[in-house]
Amino acid sequence: MENSKISFIKADDNTIINEQCIKWVRKIDECLEICAKSTGCSKLKYSDDSDKHRICKINNAISYNKLNKLFV
Repeated sequence: MENSKISFIKADDNTIINEQCIKWVRKIDECLEICAKSTGCSKLKYSDDSDKHRICKINNAISYNKLNKLFV
């Protein structure tokens, strides 16, 4: 049986995100840009950011480190 533990991370705007709903993560310097929208988000760097969440190391070190370890 699979582990049914639900895990969450906190974005810089105090939004709580279910890790299972993350569609993609992009690393930008010491921040991570996350898409958790079910229909996907624009990957353009300077597009409307209303559908993306940001986690920066300086603001949310625990959430940042939890996802950043996947980039190493």
